[in-house]
Amino acid sequence: MRRDDCLRCHISDGTLGVPGMMVRSRFTAPHGMPQLIYGGYATDHRSPLEERWGGWYVSGTALGARHMGNAMLADGNPESMVSEQTLHVKSLQDKFDTAGYLSPHSDIAALMVFDHQMHMTNLLTRVGWEIRSALYDKRRDLAARLRDSASELVDYLLFVDEAPLAGRIEGTAGFAAKFAAEGPRDSQGRSLRQLDLEKHLLRYPCSYMIYTEAFDSLPPEAKAAIYRRMWRILSGEEKGANYTRLSLADRRAVVEILRETKKGLPDYFQPPVRY
Repeated sequence: MRRDDCLRCHISDGTLGVPGMMVRSRFTAPHGMPQLIYGGYATDHRSPLEERWGGWYVSGTALGARHMGNAMLADGNPESMVSEQTLHVKSLQDKFDTAGYLSPHSDIAALMVFDHQMHMTNLLTRVGWEIRSALYDKRRDLAARLRDSASELVDYLLFVDEAPLAGRIEGTAGFAAKFAAEGPRDSQGRSLRQLDLEKHLLRYPCSYMIYTEAFDSLPPEAKAAIYRRMWRILSGEEKGANYTRLSLADRRAVVEILRETKKGLPDYFQPPVRY
């Protein structure tokens, strides 16, 4: 049976108005319930680490940064709940009985990838939803919808507004190596799944979600608009201050990787030469 009762929460402003995912960070009491009076945060790769993982187990270390993982709000003072003990957890075996789980870890690197992927999934869902609806209704504003939808999706896809890291992220389960090994790789061995984990999440600033069925199944009009927006940024034509985070070397590497690994990439994607 198809169920839609989950949509009471999972179709909202938090999911961009389409059925989707939500990643939240809450101030959590020792009995496990969120203390909503203190508020909370929605999480994706634009969120500073200080706002992430309230109510989550986290194993690993984020050098130079604090996060809310493993921390319990016991005394009503959010400022005192984070400590060295909550920030540096190597295994969850002393937190609860881990025998029934696949791993005694909640690898911080995996959580960072998860944070990125959930919002990226919602963006892909919304673009497909909006453009299919506009095409069906023969909306006169289709061009504007394509432009606006592509702009928001591509900025996220290329990590334009990513929150920078203050230092090295070190996981505990070997996730980063396993994730990168899944490829695909270009002739120089580079992959969009390689993690950086020092200043940014990814080594090359383009989401591996571009290889997914969700992306490939978008209406042709939507993919064309997304590729045009990607090329405007990767070629250096886009001069906005937000895009200075993407160096010429990074933009060139992304284009070169995509040319060898992404089927259906437009021919106009050529290695950029502009700053």
